[in-house]
Amino acid sequence: MILLELFKTFFTIGLISFGGGYAMIPVIEMEVTSHGWMTIQEFTDIIAIAGMSPGPIATNSAIFVGYQTAGFAGAVVSALGMILPSLIIILIISTYFMKANKHRTVQSAFYGLRPIIVGLILYAAIKFAVSNELIGTMSLHTFSLLSIFALSLLALIKFKIHPAFVIIIAGVVGVTFY
Repeated sequence: MILLELFKTFFTIGLISFGGGYAMIPVIEMEVTSHGWMTIQEFTDIIAIAGMSPGPIATNSAIFVGYQTAGFAGAVVSALGMILPSLIIILIISTYFMKANKHRTVQSAFYGLRPIIVGLILYAAIKFAVSNELIGTMSLHTFSLLSIFALSLLALIKFKIHPAFVIIIAGVVGVTFY
């Protein structure tokens, strides 16, 4: 029964979510916590691991949630549930996309989806920051976490340092100070 519920949940998320993995995080979180499969803190930890793992974050998240909920079978079923809608949709759309992409209505729809996707990603980032106490009361701990964030952002945007290197340095700083 749990395997069917995992498949159905992640199939639905994969079917109705747009904007990539980071835009799916709020939807996945809502489903996972409402089913009681994980707490928000456990899910936040999963997102951190899924983000550092190779592959799409939404699929990695589904695999981790499925594994924690129902073991290896849960991981497989959750991954299939997350992947199948995209595969089916891509196969259908790819046959018609070149014709449809030239239509003004289709271009306008894609243009209209962009701000929503940015909003979903921003919402996920803020929710992640709040659950990890990055936003809230200002303490030395919060200030140090925000400093790591700001310096990482500066390294990525201004100095164009490779993200993998920034992740490694931030991890070393975290291990050193915490």
